[in-house]
Amino acid sequence: MRDLGEAALPASGRTEEADSIETCKLRSTKSSAKQRLATATWELAHFVSQLVHHRTVDVETAMEQSDIAAIRALLSAKPRPVGWAARRQRLDEIGSVWPAASDVTLTTVDVGGIPGEWSAAPGSDSSRVLLFFHGGGYCSGSIVSHRRMVSEAGRAGGVRTLAIGYRLAPEHPFPAALDDALTAWHFLRRQGIAAERIAVGGDSAGGGLSLSLVLKLLEAKEPLPACLWLVSPWTDLTMSGSTLVTKDACDPIIHKGYLCELADAYLGGATDHKDPRVSPLFAKLSGMPPMLVQVGSEETLLDDAVRLAGAAGAADVPVTLEIWPHMIHAWHLWNARLEPGRRALSGAGRFMRDHL
Repeated sequence: MRDLGEAALPASGRTEEADSIETCKLRSTKSSAKQRLATATWELAHFVSQLVHHRTVDVETAMEQSDIAAIRALLSAKPRPVGWAARRQRLDEIGSVWPAASDVTLTTVDVGGIPGEWSAAPGSDSSRVLLFFHGGGYCSGSIVSHRRMVSEAGRAGGVRTLAIGYRLAPEHPFPAALDDALTAWHFLRRQGIAAERIAVGGDSAGGGLSLSLVLKLLEAKEPLPACLWLVSPWTDLTMSGSTLVTKDACDPIIHKGYLCELADAYLGGATDHKDPRVSPLFAKLSGMPPMLVQVGSEETLLDDAVRLAGAAGAADVPVTLEIWPHMIHAWHLWNARLEPGRRALSGAGRFMRDHL
């Protein structure tokens, strides 16, 4: 006789509750297996994705290094010429190996007695302007040598560009270039272009000249441009930057002795090399507009750019410093061949669009 105090057991000796628990365990085991399979599948996909990514990056890096090696070869194919006329011709030749794109409209203009050139890519906003000053140590460089770089910067920013052929030293020492820069600024303002619709930019000496112009406007309490774009800027004519020594072996263009020669020609013995009008690194930078500073890791003027960004930041100036691996002085010039040159111009374009 069954004891009424005991639970009735099924014939199998298992309760319904035990069967339910076993079923749940089975489902849980299957679910865990599915989760482990899903996790393993995701990890495998992530691994493959990373492998492909790293492989792509490796290939891109190799291509970039191959391209920059070709540019280095171009620059070192001939020794630096003797004499200012020959040097100017050489820079024009190197800078114009790749001409402006065929869809860019180029228009010469008299900028208050100074040669100038408008450029406009399709879709450019004519009310927004990049005012550009070329590099060349204040002694060489021209509208021609920098035409491709300037016009592609305009395309990237969706703006018109105005390149200025300012007077060169030693025939026209300081302050001729700065006076011409100020004339160009006032020319744009008389054209009805609002200050906040103008970006000022330049490479190397042109970067230093861009800074000197805005410092002069700041001193005169005139409206300032919306932003500054500075490529490999030469900001210290005292040549105190440490990378003039540490990067000398890897820079194919700029060396301290050459810079000293250029600085002496520009200043004509009449101006202190530390004067903030020619060495803006030593100027009071408070109140300057936002800056984008782009410099290569393989150039002697690296420290000029880094110290400028540090001084600007310490003066509460919004500043973005980009140090591009493996790149040399003003690599944007060869953007037709060099992918990092195109990317740097694209970044400059975004910067201008954000501020104009």
